Amino acid sequence: MNNVLTFIMAGGKGERLWPLTKDRTKPAVPFGGVYRIIDFALSNCINSGLRKIHVLTQYKSYSLTRHIARGWDVLNGEMGEYIDVIPAQQRIDEHWYQGTADSIYQNIYAIRDEDPDQVLVLAGDHIYKMDYRDMLNFHRKQGADLTIGVVEVPRESACTFGICEFDKAFRVKTIIEKPSPSAAIVKDSKRIYASMGIYVFSRDALEKVLAQDAKDEGSAHDFAKDIIPSMIKDSKICAYDFRDRKSDRPNYWRDVGNTEAYYRANMDLVEVLPSFNLYDKNWSFRTYQEQFGPAKTVFADDNKNRIGMALNSLVSNGCIISGGKVYASILSPNVRINSFSEVRDSVLMEGVNIGRYARIRRTIIDKYVKIPQNMEIGFDLERDRKRFTVTGSGIVVIPKGTVL
Repeated sequence: MNNVLTFIMAGGKGERLWPLTKDRTKPAVPFGGVYRIIDFALSNCINSGLRKIHVLTQYKSYSLTRHIARGWDVLNGEMGEYIDVIPAQQRIDEHWYQGTADSIYQNIYAIRDEDPDQVLVLAGDHIYKMDYRDMLNFHRKQGADLTIGVVEVPRESACTFGICEFDKAFRVKTIIEKPSPSAAIVKDSKRIYASMGIYVFSRDALEKVLAQDAKDEGSAHDFAKDIIPSMIKDSKICAYDFRDRKSDRPNYWRDVGNTEAYYRANMDLVEVLPSFNLYDKNWSFRTYQEQFGPAKTVFADDNKNRIGMALNSLVSNGCIISGGKVYASILSPNVRINSFSEVRDSVLMEGVNIGRYARIRRTIIDKYVKIPQNMEIGFDLERDRKRFTVTGSGIVVIPKGTVL
């Protein structure tokens, strides 16, 4: 893998994840109790033997940069290994990054310095486990200029993705960004394949198309909208089907770019048999974790119904469940659940404190929020909408540091 250079896109505003992105870029949003979203792309890289990684940042990148510096200082620079964070620098002109393709073009010097054979481009806001070596080997075997990672998705969700159509030889014929349900690529296809935002470029092909795109004043300088459609006619573009070969089922992949998808992906983790496995010792997901004591449950007073317990939940270090009940929820580090309270189907981030007799349901509570005694959230959505963000399906979101 020494001849592969990796770029991870981590500069997006994440407007559809608001208010979780009020103070941070989307890849820095906490996920699954102890992780940040970007940890999954970075872990996949390390587990795949990729050791030359540039993380491109722009929007509210402080917490992301700090997280990578603290938790990902794991490579040996003397051996030519690195995870570098590159902020937008206006290196080419006076503009900040104008799109995904422009962010690579503005760092073209990094490609020339490293002189790779292939360039792997990843999104920093997806949850999945993937050995990139398989895709890279597929790309080389196909002799492709560009290989796109694709995954089969339900027909009803097609309009939220870039949908790709390819032939039996995996040659891409068309790709349409967020097609309508009536589009032929959706209506007439037996299987619907979404682009995963994972691209393997042959180095020469990438430099050529980036230079051409940079001259096009009408371009949005985006891989999905501009670069790939411009390459289909004259370049060999192949699709890598992200599928379990034994079961012939699509592998787990979630785009957590909006609050609904983010909530559902977190809830996937608390299933009795989760569809995404965090406990595979052969493919560990690493992160930075502060030093907290072990999680603790206290009180078992059946007569007063004062029982500290958590069922079907993820409970991180530093949590104290002090006489409250937690069901099907995720507790990040240093969360406290006080007596006679109840938390169901919720995501609580670091430092959240749930007061006595409070009841929480289908709620995402960002860091350091203290819920007062007796407060109910997630039961009267009309009342909740006056104070918080509530999604279309009724998920309540409370921003970081909110004072109640």
